[in-house]
Amino acid sequence: MLVVSFCGFCGLSASAIAAVAFQGQFEQGALVRGAVPVGSKVLLNGQSVKVTPNGQFAIGFDRDAKPEQVFKVIYPDGLTEIKPLTIAARQYKIDRVTGISQKIMKPDPVAQARAAKDAKQTRAARDLFSQQQAFMQTFIWPVTGRISGVYGSQRVYNDVPGNPHFGVDVARPTGTVVVAPADGVITLAEPDMFYSGGTVIIDHGYGVSSTFLHLSKLYLKVGDKVVQGDKVAAIGATGRVTGPHLDWRLNWFQMRLDPVSIVPPMATVLAAEKAAK
Repeated sequence: MLVVSFCGFCGLSASAIAAVAFQGQFEQGALVRGAVPVGSKVLLNGQSVKVTPNGQFAIGFDRDAKPEQVFKVIYPDGLTEIKPLTIAARQYKIDRVTGISQKIMKPDPVAQARAAKDAKQTRAARDLFSQQQAFMQTFIWPVTGRISGVYGSQRVYNDVPGNPHFGVDVARPTGTVVVAPADGVITLAEPDMFYSGGTVIIDHGYGVSSTFLHLSKLYLKVGDKVVQGDKVAAIGATGRVTGPHLDWRLNWFQMRLDPVSIVPPMATVLAAEKAAK
């Protein structure tokens, strides 16, 4: 995890002496968290960023984020500091998936209406703002195992290009328990969405949320609070899939980000699990 601090106007005022700290990588698809002096205001590319009472915040850079971004801090005494950010580009792989049924590839009008309703629900859940501060926790993998799909890849279904994949897939058998990667509140719990099957969204606060797709069982309901490590659901093969796995997605409001940007490498976690046996 990269930790960066800056203080472009150090020596000019007491507030500027307190460096702005970032945790994360400045690259496409990344969630970056950080802290500013209490009472400061933060803007990213001219847009206001919500800051906790103790000065913490989250920002994101989407799959195709432009390389040049501008981070701005307005300190409590009115001093303004501007920090240009350089966002590293990523190379994305192309995945080809066959065997998807025609009723999924070309849904009828009723199915299309259902899918549109599902999309509206998930957008509403991702758009929620709460003052929880669990987004600053050190996240854990909701399930461990073989990574079978990566963020940002372009999927081609039955030779028809689809939207980019906005999650990380972990292949495990149906029924494998999925746990909360951080504290939060359940804001969506639907057992059978058209494309994503069993779907759960956990709000971690300040626009950061986790989405779990293709679940076979849901153990919680909307409004339930979870603590990191709590059992949330079970892996399945529901919705638009060809086999059982967890599709974990990380969101900053409507921006889709890569969960891998906030957890240890899977190989490191699996090695630790093996050593602990």
